[in-house]
Amino acid sequence: MTKPRAPRPSTTQMAQKTPQPAATAERNREKPAPGVRINRRAADRLRAGHLWVYASDIESVEVPEGEPPALVPVADSRGLLLGTALYSPTSQIALRLLSRSALDEAAWLDLLESRLRAAIRRRKPMLDEQTDACRLCFSEADELPGLVVDKYGSLVILQLLARGLDSAAIREQCVRVLCQELKPAVIVERPDPRVRELEGLTAPSADPLFVADAAARAVSTHFRLNGLVFDFDANSGQKTGAFLDQRANYAAAAEWARQLGLASREGGGRALDVCCYQGGFALHLAEVCAQVTGVDASRASLEVAERNLEANRSRLTAKVEWVEGDAFEILRGWSEAGEKFDAIVLDPPAFAKSLRAVEGALRGYKELNLRALKMMRPDSLLVTCSCSHHVSWADLKAAVASAAIDSHRRVRLLERRGAALDHPVVLNLAETEYLKCLVLEVE
Repeated sequence: MTKPRAPRPSTTQMAQKTPQPAATAERNREKPAPGVRINRRAADRLRAGHLWVYASDIESVEVPEGEPPALVPVADSRGLLLGTALYSPTSQIALRLLSRSALDEAAWLDLLESRLRAAIRRRKPMLDEQTDACRLCFSEADELPGLVVDKYGSLVILQLLARGLDSAAIREQCVRVLCQELKPAVIVERPDPRVRELEGLTAPSADPLFVADAAARAVSTHFRLNGLVFDFDANSGQKTGAFLDQRANYAAAAEWARQLGLASREGGGRALDVCCYQGGFALHLAEVCAQVTGVDASRASLEVAERNLEANRSRLTAKVEWVEGDAFEILRGWSEAGEKFDAIVLDPPAFAKSLRAVEGALRGYKELNLRALKMMRPDSLLVTCSCSHHVSWADLKAAVASAAIDSHRRVRLLERRGAALDHPVVLNLAETEYLKCLVLEVE
């Protein structure tokens, strides 16, 4: 006997039981997976090796209510996981990728430890009796976005430059690793005021994070670069207190001054360090030239430069003077007055902190170089620098070439240099190649 066949479900009933792809996609858009989804442009950048996602490239954010999490999973617009990132909800750089896989807090702290140890061990061979200061960790270049650690002699400075790093657990992990690897006397956290505002960071304690000897809590010390002694105070100065990225360029400037025979010229050679800060280039050139002048707009910086000069008197015989004032005005006046130098260093602050500022920055670079070229004796040394990431090598060379044309000088490239090796460049992270230094002979 044949059993009666069950009635076939209607089209309406089938649609209710089996969601159509369009309906499924619509529900996924309505309820995104926890974490952050980014657009195709940002996803392509991450896949190419970059670590940043800008706020304008975020499509959706699905995080628990309340305090924003430090870590978030990052996915492309299709929901495919791209990795785990530090999350900064108030910053233009909203995401900083830490890993290409999923990470929880415990795994992230382990990763932080291993990467920080690796960064420190890469720098240790750079330290000796002549140089006891360097950058121990350079943020994205060491796969630790937002983390900067500098060593000045026995004192270590920690900077946390991303909101996702602003926690007691991160500080404790950093201090533990630094103590085990370096045995410092003091570890101090020094915030960057501008970044602190952009990232919404908490105010760190004024007390050191670590002190080896409770009776000695000093946050000032001396450190050595290329055999010269420099004064350091953790509570003053720019960046983390001093500029370590120019260390190799300081030595190169002095060496080129020797090779060009500046000391054998009439008067023993005359050098000028423009935007000298605390005297890095000036004091190195004072080992070769008989007369050195440093120019800077900051009186506080020049006071440190004078202390640095006194600390090195035993090995420097040059006559060194410091001039406070605006570099553009001083160089304009001196060039019109006919002042002449055998070596000039131009190391201005970053003129272009955004793409929109590049055009104006290039006018500034050209003006400084034009005035310098007008004051240079034949066969002299010009060291010209830019620390603006947005100003390319081609931009800087074009600005100097234009100045050479206008000053009717022939300029020969001796060397093209960047930051010291403790500030490594990662080729698919263009932002790590910010410092550019041209060493030139002016005929």
